[in-house]
Formats: sequence, C-alpha cells, structure tokens
Amino acid sequence: MPLSPSTAKEKAQILSEALPYIRRFQDKTVVIKYGGNAMTEEHLKHGFAKDVVLLKLVGLNPVIVHGGGPQINDLLKRVGKEGAFIQGMRVTDRETMDIVEMVLGGLVNKEIVSLINHHGGKAVGLTGKDGEFIRARKLKVKNKEKEDEFIDIGQVGEVVGIDPELVSFLETRDFIPVVAPIGVGDEGEAYNINADLVAGKLAETLRAEKLILLTNTAGVLDKEGKLLTGLTAKKVDELIDNGTISGGMIPKISTALEAVKNGVKSSHIIDGRVEHALLLEILTDEGVGTLIKANA
Repeated sequence: MPLSPSTAKEKAQILSEALPYIRRFQDKTVVIKYGGNAMTEEHLKHGFAKDVVLLKLVGLNPVIVHGGGPQINDLLKRVGKEGAFIQGMRVTDRETMDIVEMVLGGLVNKEIVSLINHHGGKAVGLTGKDGEFIRARKLKVKNKEKEDEFIDIGQVGEVVGIDPELVSFLETRDFIPVVAPIGVGDEGEAYNINADLVAGKLAETLRAEKLILLTNTAGVLDKEGKLLTGLTAKKVDELIDNGTISGGMIPKISTALEAVKNGVKSSHIIDGRVEHALLLEILTDEGVGTLIKANA
C-alpha cells in the first residue's frame, strides 16, 4: 500500500535528518552500556539489536557493555542462595562469583550476541578475562561507621587498566564487541565490576566519540521533574552540590562526567524504555535523554 503524501514527507524528513549525523560519526566508536528494561522486555531487546546493527552498517563502531543484575538474582534464588548488597554493591563470595560468570559471561552475553547476529550483525562476546584485557583489583569499601576500616564484599573489583587492542581489532574486522563486565586480577582471579564503570573506562581508553548509558529513567531531571540536557561538567557539579542530582543517579552521572573529563566527546544518559532510543539519540536533532559534554 503506498504511503500518503503527508506520511511519505514525514518519513523522508526523518531519513534526511540522520544524514549529517551519519557523516559526522563515520568510523567513530560509540560505547553503549546496555541494561534495565531494554534488556528484559522482548520488543525492546529486539529494537536494541536492530539499532546496533544499523549503526554499524552506516559506519559507526558500536561497542556494547552489559549488566545482568536481575538475571543473576534469578539464578541465585534457583540455587537457594540469597543475594546480599552493601552500599549498593553485590557481596560476591566465590560461589556467587561462579554464578556471576555463568550469567554474565554465558547466558546474558550469548543472548545479546545471538540477537545482534539474528538481525544481521556480526557480534562477538567477550569478558575482561579474554586476553586479560580488563585488569582489575579488589574494591575496597569504606565502613561508613568507622572510616579507618574497610568492608570485605568479596570478589568485587575496580578497573586498573584496559588493553584496547582486542576490541580495536574486532572493530576493524566489522565485528561488534559485546563485553561482560568481569575483570581479571594479578593471580588470574575473576572480579565482578559495575557495568557502568567498565563502559566509562572502556570509552576513555578507546577515545570514543560517545558513551551512552541506557537507564530506566528519562535522563537527568531537575527538581520539577523536567529533563535536563546539554549539561557541561561544571553544571553537573553544581547540580550535585545543590541536591538536584542525588541517590542512584550520582554513580551513573559520575561515570558519564568522568568520561567527558578524560577525552570522550560526549556522554548520554538515555531512556532504555523508549523503543529505538539509540537511533533517536544519535541520529536525530532532539534525542531522548541527557547530553553531557566537556566544559565549553
């Protein structure tokens, strides 16, 4: 059935609007943290995979870093183990780490790879243990009640360094890297690392054009609930100081802020509940989230 003149004009405008962005971001790397509803609802999962494939086909180099908290919780319950959290971080003993590796490096990672490949891409799944490309050390968590003491939360790590060679090689061969946030220590031990942090550090190391964090919110909101965008690092610091940005958004925006302070051109916190959010944010004028850039 042919399009009506008004619908045809609207579709043509949308396509032509994408052209300057495709030119601007040709051969540029975009690191995407994938999580939240976009990772659990079927229509959003397929929409995400299609978006990633399209970005690759028009000349961008998407690199995916994913989480998997709900899936880890589900498997822990199935084996009769209760998940525990301290200061928002999962306590990861050796048995829990085995499950984390099984879920992140196996089930979740391979599902994302399969979805991307199903929609015409060439995805390759990795963990930081592959080629030891994500080096990590044990994360020390300060005891809030006793500042001179630390709490042991097990095999939870922080990034020491990232070797970009493996991911860069895959990019040059037109593969789409899909990275599970598991790091490796000096003795070969595995560490569970926050996916936002891995995505931020990987974006910095790859000198990415963009870091994109998918969330279950519209982005950074002001005190009246209105979306804020076009934020500079200076403005973000002000919003944290005056309490506009608080709670669970602080770690996420801190990652985004650290990235732009260390060479990433821009960071984006976008609503993963919006279908095709990636394309809307990267290839349209309006976007669907909060843009954070280095100070002008």
